[in-house]
Amino acid sequence: MIQGELITFKSNLKKAGERQIAERIAMTRLAINNAQEAANSEDKSSAGDKYETGRAMGHLEKDMYARQLAENIKDLDKLQKVNTDVIYTTAQTGAFIKCADYSFFIAAGLGKQQIDDQLIFFLSPDSPLAKLLLHKKAGDSFLFNKKDTVILEIY
Repeated sequence: MIQGELITFKSNLKKAGERQIAERIAMTRLAINNAQEAANSEDKSSAGDKYETGRAMGHLEKDMYARQLAENIKDLDKLQKVNTDVIYTTAQTGAFIKCADYSFFIAAGLGKQQIDDQLIFFLSPDSPLAKLLLHKKAGDSFLFNKKDTVILEIY
């Protein structure tokens, strides 16, 4: 691929990640609303503490989703700041690393993603694997899944 195609490819990966995180945010907001509605609709019963327990559980669930929402918003913000307009020669945030059996995109921790019939590992820049790859260049090798893996290309 020529330089413009490489940049477009990475930009498309970034957009796919942004869409996935945006979907997570929407689903988490819906879960927060559902948890709030469940807590609000808990009827007082003759069972005594059941009412208070149900409301407390609803609030705990809402708090858990609120933490997830905050984390997703933070992840989206970090991903939006990733520069995909540069062709990198070493592994770093915004780089795409191609190996014989695996490909990695250091931008956001979204795990394995199927993009255009290609399996790509989306790595958080703070992940252990991204830190292991940091500053490596084409031709360097690293241990992945108990197998020595050679970097074929970085951009």
